[in-house]
Amino acid sequence: MAAAAPPPPPSPAPEAPNDVPQGSTPRGHPLFARIRLAHPTDVPHIHKLIHQMAVFERLSDQCIATEASLSSTLFTSPPFQSFTIFVLEVSHAPFVEHLQYNNAAYPPVTKVVNLDLPINDPDRDLFRSNGGVLGGDACVAGFVLFFPNYSTFLAKPGFYIEDLFVRECYRRKGLGKMLLSAVAKQAVKMGYGRVEWVVLDWNVNAIRFYEEMGAKILQEWRICRLTGDALNAYVNAQL
Repeated sequence: MAAAAPPPPPSPAPEAPNDVPQGSTPRGHPLFARIRLAHPTDVPHIHKLIHQMAVFERLSDQCIATEASLSSTLFTSPPFQSFTIFVLEVSHAPFVEHLQYNNAAYPPVTKVVNLDLPINDPDRDLFRSNGGVLGGDACVAGFVLFFPNYSTFLAKPGFYIEDLFVRECYRRKGLGKMLLSAVAKQAVKMGYGRVEWVVLDWNVNAIRFYEEMGAKILQEWRICRLTGDALNAYVNAQL
């Protein structure tokens, strides 16, 4: 009988994903978070997030956006020149490079959040993402939509944040701070003078969070808005 062939040499150990932040060794229950520019394929998730936000803000009766209307009005200009959306994704496994999301205007930013307890996400399947991860369990956890405005006093452009929302089970994990910081950092990078947004007066948790982030709440200002019939009444206005 012929001698058995020697066993094959051991396979080299797989290399770790190159986008796990250095110095962020996972402990306990690591949650991998990534912020990236939104893609048109994200519209169904963005639409669901807007609906959840409207319910949270007790304004669902005013939310008439559809996937079709979002698709026709977003992604019409290069990032940061008009409406721009950062999507927040989370996963229990590290993210890997995904060519679809490699945008030179804003390379994806990743972070590891070390949690004491795992997160129970009842809507994980509903928000499952196409983003590449080891294990394929990434889901969309939030978003921020912003666009340029201008300050005549500063003689500089800035960013206005229309919406910033994190799904309930992912709140108080530092992810909202991650989204807001991403917008502020981009504003500084572009030499902009400020970032502005509004907050509902009853949302004391959000007000406290924004103040902790260094924002000043401008009590003396009020929002003025023309919309619906009041706006359409001007169609034949004499100027």
